[in-house]
Amino acid sequence: MWQKASKEEYVFITSDSGIRLEALLGKNKGDKGVVIAHPHPLYGGNMYNNVVEAVVQAYYTKGYTTIRFNFRGVGKSTGSFDNGIGEAEDVKTVFRYLESLGMKNIALAGYSFGSWVVASCLKDLQRADHAIFVSPPVSVTDFSFLRNEPKVKLVITGSYDDIAPSEMLRNMVPEWNLKAKLLVIEGADHFYWGYSEQIKKVIIQFLEEYIGS
Repeated sequence: MWQKASKEEYVFITSDSGIRLEALLGKNKGDKGVVIAHPHPLYGGNMYNNVVEAVVQAYYTKGYTTIRFNFRGVGKSTGSFDNGIGEAEDVKTVFRYLESLGMKNIALAGYSFGSWVVASCLKDLQRADHAIFVSPPVSVTDFSFLRNEPKVKLVITGSYDDIAPSEMLRNMVPEWNLKAKLLVIEGADHFYWGYSEQIKKVIIQFLEEYIGS
């Protein structure tokens, strides 16, 4: 049975540069947390996305405090779209917020554009425990900066995803981390309509193996 993070509460987090980010915090016991980044703001991406919701539920079920947020310029978050640069600062701001709540084992998760932003933060967030990507947009975005990054543990895509083609990822994921798992959800395209349960199952299985419970 999935444990829905039904007690998510609205919080607003202010960055060092004054950007105010709208977020939903799902508190759990313990010191594990996860920051979840949504898809492209210019194409309707926000923290209420179906894939983001699936990631939230999977991590919450396994005992993580979850936080999903709107990038700058989305929803009630101030600022404007910044081509991934400002958005990387948003991820770091939310990461530090979880640290301020006492979280010591903080994961990063991103969907589509959000996975690219998370990837760009990994060198600066050495304290991050691990990262997972759902449909990293490798066919339209440059991931050449990502090499030999042990924090990348799991990559998920759909068999009909033309933004994150499985054939490209089979070649690229080993360059990111030889030990990272690539899992292809049969029948799913980039938007995963009707496949939320499969995303949850994949992530929960990964977490059970990763944290051993």
